[in-house]
Amino acid sequence: MAGKTGTKTIAQNKKAYHDYFVEETLEAGIELVGTEVKSLRQGRANLKDSWCSVVGGEMLMNGCHISQYDFGNIFNKDPMRVRRLLLHKREIMRLYGLVKQQGYALIPLSLYFKGSRVKVQLGLCKGKKLYDKRADMAARAVKRDIERALKEQNR
Repeated sequence: MAGKTGTKTIAQNKKAYHDYFVEETLEAGIELVGTEVKSLRQGRANLKDSWCSVVGGEMLMNGCHISQYDFGNIFNKDPMRVRRLLLHKREIMRLYGLVKQQGYALIPLSLYFKGSRVKVQLGLCKGKKLYDKRADMAARAVKRDIERALKEQNR
């Protein structure tokens, strides 16, 4: 049985790149029920204020909103429920150590289909200060101006 191998993005957390320095990314599976998968196929998810935590040796994703499936009736789950992420135990322990010791945060960056499975891209992030955000905005503005000038020069 050959499955699809392409990826299709469902939701991205653009605010994470604004609020954090993403130092490392990794891929994790997510434990879902059938109606949540159907809702994700319709593209109805929001990662804006989500984060991950380690509780009892398990990685949990909090604050992720997956809208209820329209035709799911009694099988629908709470849209804001805590969902378990699927990682190896050693990966969970390594990330837990970094979060506790060095002040990192685990932030979901994107939710996507990889073949028929739903995956979450996690970022190991450090928080940005206000001056860091201003510096990033200034650098983007300068880059945009340079590209605009080069485009006009090539005409």
